[in-house]
Amino acid sequence: MSGTGPLLLVGCGKMGGALLAGWLDQGMAADEITVIEPLAEVSADVTTVSEAAALPVDFTPAVTVVAVKPQTMDQALAPLAGRDAVAGGLVLSIAAGKTIGYFERIFSAQTAIVRAMPNTPAAVGRGITVLSANAAVTQAGRQLCGQLMSAVGEIAWVEDEGLMDAVTATSGSGPAYVFLLIETLAEAAAAAGLEAGLALRLAQATVSGAGELARLADESATQLRQNVTSPGGTTAAALEVLMAGDGLQPLMTRAVAAATRRSRELAG
Repeated sequence: MSGTGPLLLVGCGKMGGALLAGWLDQGMAADEITVIEPLAEVSADVTTVSEAAALPVDFTPAVTVVAVKPQTMDQALAPLAGRDAVAGGLVLSIAAGKTIGYFERIFSAQTAIVRAMPNTPAAVGRGITVLSANAAVTQAGRQLCGQLMSAVGEIAWVEDEGLMDAVTATSGSGPAYVFLLIETLAEAAAAAGLEAGLALRLAQATVSGAGELARLADESATQLRQNVTSPGGTTAAALEVLMAGDGLQPLMTRAVAAATRRSRELAG
């Protein structure tokens, strides 16, 4: 990944830190990266400043990656809005709920802007990020943003930015749904008589193992489910409950719909 920079990373919390680690692991030179981070130590041999005002006047990033929380975005970007060198480059945002239009208002409608929605498994290199670009982004810009986000997992693109709300509700919020599955499976196992520690261990290993099997297998999730379900067996008895009319599918559909609506509300 050498030759990507100069790159400006605005914010180096959990997600920004995961990206930075991924870039360095994939060979990006530390001297190509500058980080703005006032709240945490950046444990890498990169140039770090606490605020945008500390950047050299002639600093010209090829790409600015915005990784601050949405609620602090206005404050973080205000000092960069007047820098033609930033507005004239490529801006890649991983902030939930902040639309391409928001960044066009801060910089300009001519600024090349890519909006990305990663998820927390990026912390272990197993995330998935969906990206959407405005008309100013070139094919080379798309490739660069895809390369940057691939450092922490898989990527996909959508041309319709409006779909990012559904993406946020599915993969962005989705890890929480899986963690809840682990919690509830462990509680159910404990209710069936297992010691709580063993119940949690079984739930964690089962969910992570099944996920890895689904990732590596050629069969669909439907086929994998059928493979483990013997007619009249224990799995079939459980699935009769989970696949009932008021079971898991309608519940998950309502949950994703609620998260999608909330994403739209937050985007304003």
